[in-house]
Amino acid sequence: MKTKTFISAAVIAAFSLAFKVIEPSSWEADKSHAKIGFTVSHLMISDVEGWFKKFDAKITASKEDFSDATAEMTADINSINTDDEKRDAHLKSPDFFDAAKFSTLSFKSISFKKIIDGTYRVGGNLTMHGVTRFVELDASCKTGINPMSKKTVAGFKITGLIKRSDFGIGASMPSTMVGDDISITVNAEFVKKELPAAGM
Repeated sequence: MKTKTFISAAVIAAFSLAFKVIEPSSWEADKSHAKIGFTVSHLMISDVEGWFKKFDAKITASKEDFSDATAEMTADINSINTDDEKRDAHLKSPDFFDAAKFSTLSFKSISFKKIIDGTYRVGGNLTMHGVTRFVELDASCKTGINPMSKKTVAGFKITGLIKRSDFGIGASMPSTMVGDDISITVNAEFVKKELPAAGM
């Protein structure tokens, strides 16, 4: 009888381990080591760079290689900065982003496809100026331990190309003045949020 009980307990334990639910890990952006930037051509001869000073971003993943990750990001349009106050005010106006009506830019991933170790193709919905479009971005990642905080960190570089005309931004502005293609570059460190220890 004891032998049957032992075998039953062993079988139950094995099944429990086999079907154990893996809690997803949450990674939060370290804003002091993160930048959401963009580049657009001016007069077809030079580039203007800008970024958003206020934003939030997080990544959630169950697998250590991020192959099942989801990513979310929001940015405050009113925090746009191109190192020129007059130009920034124009970008916030109805001529471009119309920040009074559409104050937030957001991205939420749908797919996070691993290409090779540390390299991914990320697809998701980008919303700005009241328009949502599916976009694909390239991402690369390295992980490590911060020697100061002892926390696990991941550094992501995300790049891609979108068209402002797809979102109705600057519709009256010809591409010979302000380029239609917008290059996106995001460099960000994410800190792994430790899960609380399970109770005994």
